[in-house]
Amino acid sequence: MAATGWLGLTSLGSIHTAISLIAVFAGIVALLRYKEITLRTGWGQVFVWTTVLTCLTGFGIFQHGGFGKPHALGIITLAALAVGALAGRGSLGKHSRYIEAIAYSASFLFHWIPAFTETLTRLPLGAPLLSSAEAPELKAITGVLLVLYLAGVALQIRRLRGTAAASPLAATTGA
Repeated sequence: MAATGWLGLTSLGSIHTAISLIAVFAGIVALLRYKEITLRTGWGQVFVWTTVLTCLTGFGIFQHGGFGKPHALGIITLAALAVGALAGRGSLGKHSRYIEAIAYSASFLFHWIPAFTETLTRLPLGAPLLSSAEAPELKAITGVLLVLYLAGVALQIRRLRGTAAASPLAATTGA
């Protein structure tokens, strides 16, 4: 596919980016409104399905010549979404709600790694802030994102422990 001229993205890259922005927005709204990402909410459903589409469209992007770290991250993200979906149905035992929070939060984290990488290695146009995806600054940003993820998961688990919603059945039936 030929570059569109917009940030040097191909047509597929532009579609992929647009879908991922919708997923990130939906994830932010879900976390702010419901304190979690779950398929039991509309925003959670938008997040999950646009994240699936982001992964699938990402598999067709070969900016660096072949299968690479972004493709591996897509596979890991799909696995996290699958675990989250299974846990959300209560299929993973008594700790399913905690596993769901951990898995969906991980998939949310996985959006931010390429978001920072692509933004900082492309912008400003003609003189990006970072020269490559291997820049030490990106490793530091990833470390900060990991700490934020762990703090967010800890807050979600704390909240779930204090509610009857810790049981998937209670969360879906209101019991």
